[in-house]
Amino acid sequence: LSPDCSFTCHYRCRALVRLDCSGPPGTGDENDGTEQALEKDTNVDEPSEWEKTELDQAQVEQRIKEYNSQINSNLFMSLNKDGSYTGFIKVQLKLVRPVSVPATKRVPSLQAGRSGPRTQGVKRRTSFYLPKGTVKHLHIFSHTRASEVIDALLRKFTVIDNPRKFALFERSEKDEQVYLRKLADEEQPLRLRLLAGPSEKVLSFVLKENETGEVNWDAFTLPELHNFLRILQREEEEHVRQLRHRYARCRQKMQEAL
Repeated sequence: LSPDCSFTCHYRCRALVRLDCSGPPGTGDENDGTEQALEKDTNVDEPSEWEKTELDQAQVEQRIKEYNSQINSNLFMSLNKDGSYTGFIKVQLKLVRPVSVPATKRVPSLQAGRSGPRTQGVKRRTSFYLPKGTVKHLHIFSHTRASEVIDALLRKFTVIDNPRKFALFERSEKDEQVYLRKLADEEQPLRLRLLAGPSEKVLSFVLKENETGEVNWDAFTLPELHNFLRILQREEEEHVRQLRHRYARCRQKMQEAL
């Protein structure tokens, strides 16, 4: 656990991790807390204004021209001859639970010293937390679905968890309020990006855990369940620490008043 950026990884993976933790401690946590406070009072089921907007070929071409004229980077959208178009979307990963990635440990073979391979690979998996605020750009087609975007993101980070554990959200800001809406599997993120324009406040994409209500714990592996138990223990200890600190402050104030 890094004291500056709160990045957590497996102890065997420490030598492989390279992060810039030069930022001031606590900055990321404070921003994340503000974001969560804003999101608590939002209506996540409120549909987007452009959700049901339909465009013909001429309107798509005009929208692409307007979109490309408003961006300050080379992440342009391109219209194809078949009427489809390609472009980039930016997805922020806001995962509070650890993800699993494959790991291979080399162990000596019983045939060591003889002809043939001396070592054999044992398939293992390890879990770690993705750094807060991780952002990934994806180049996709207009017909690329939200479920395919999730699959692509997991492949980029070599995450081997079930894609159904994650969901892609549409995030927007309006009147100092943050709105989140979970995209259906068949929705097309690039189409939403084109209709909303390049502004990240009007529309951005966030990958989060797929909260479906009751948790089916049988769907998790033993290492994942052990990790969840450790997380619960750490959260419980943190809550106890905060309670003790609060009561200690109250006791101190009372003693000062006496």
